[in-house]
Amino acid sequence: MAKRKVEESSGGEASWMNTFADLMNLLLCFFVLLFAMSTVDAEKWDQLIKSMNKSSFSILSSGGASVGDGMMIASGVSQLEMLDDYFKEKTNSADKEAEESEPKDKEGEPTAEEEVIEEFDAMGLKESEEMAQQIEQMLKEKQIETQAEVDVNAQFVRITLNGALLFDSAKSQIREDALPLVDKLSMILENYDSNQIEIEGHTDNVPISNGKYENNDVLSAYRAFAVKDYVLEHTALEPGKIYAAGCGEYNPVADNSTAEGRARNRRVEIKIYNSYNSN
Repeated sequence: MAKRKVEESSGGEASWMNTFADLMNLLLCFFVLLFAMSTVDAEKWDQLIKSMNKSSFSILSSGGASVGDGMMIASGVSQLEMLDDYFKEKTNSADKEAEESEPKDKEGEPTAEEEVIEEFDAMGLKESEEMAQQIEQMLKEKQIETQAEVDVNAQFVRITLNGALLFDSAKSQIREDALPLVDKLSMILENYDSNQIEIEGHTDNVPISNGKYENNDVLSAYRAFAVKDYVLEHTALEPGKIYAAGCGEYNPVADNSTAEGRARNRRVEIKIYNSYNSN
C-alpha cells in the first residue's frame, strides 16, 4: 500500500505577530522612559550629581587628591606621616647619586685642556731655565755679567741692558764705548740661530720733542732697531728670526717719580724665545 505524504506546514500565517509584539514592547518601553524623564525630581537629581563628583570616589578621606592629603582606608591601615616628603627625599637622593656617578671634572680640578697647557708651559719653562744657565755662563766668560740682567719665564729668556750704557740722552745711536758690549752679546745670540729673538726699546715717561724724535715711542723704536741692525751686521743670524719693537714708556719696571726708577726704565730688552714658542 502506498504511503501518504505528510504535508508540511509553512507556518507563515502567524510569524508577523511575533515581530509586531516585539515592536509594541519597544514602543511601550520608549514611552515609559519619556514619561519618567519628564517627571524627574530636580532636588533628587542634584543630589545624585553631587554624589557622583570626583571627591566621592577618592580612596582618601575628605576627598584627598594625593597621599599627603588624606588617610589610607585599605584594610583600615592609616597613612604614614609625611609620606610625600619621604618619597621626595628618596627621589632626590637617587638623582644625586646618579649625577655623582657620571664621569666629570670635579670642582677646582683642571680640565684636560688645562692640563695640556700646564704641561706645555712646564716644558717651556724647563727649557728656558736651561737656556738661562747657558747664557749666564757665557756672560761670565765674556766678563759682562754685571752689565746685563737675566730672567726667564715659560716663553723666553730675557736679557736686560741699561739704556744709559748703550745710548746718550735723547739719542738712538749706540755709544762707541758700548760697542764691545753689543759685540759680545751678538756672539751669544749666534748660539740661538734657530730661536726667535725680539729686541725691545723702553724709555721713561719724561716727554721728549725734537726735530728727529717726536715722542718716546719713536725714540724707543729707533733704539731697538739700532741694536737689531748692529747684531745682523756682525753675525750670521737670519733677519727673519730677529724682530724689533719700540714700547715707549708704557711698560715701566720701576717708579718714574725717582731718578733711579727712570734710569731703570730706560732699557733695552733682548728676548730669546724657547723652541716651544719660536715661529
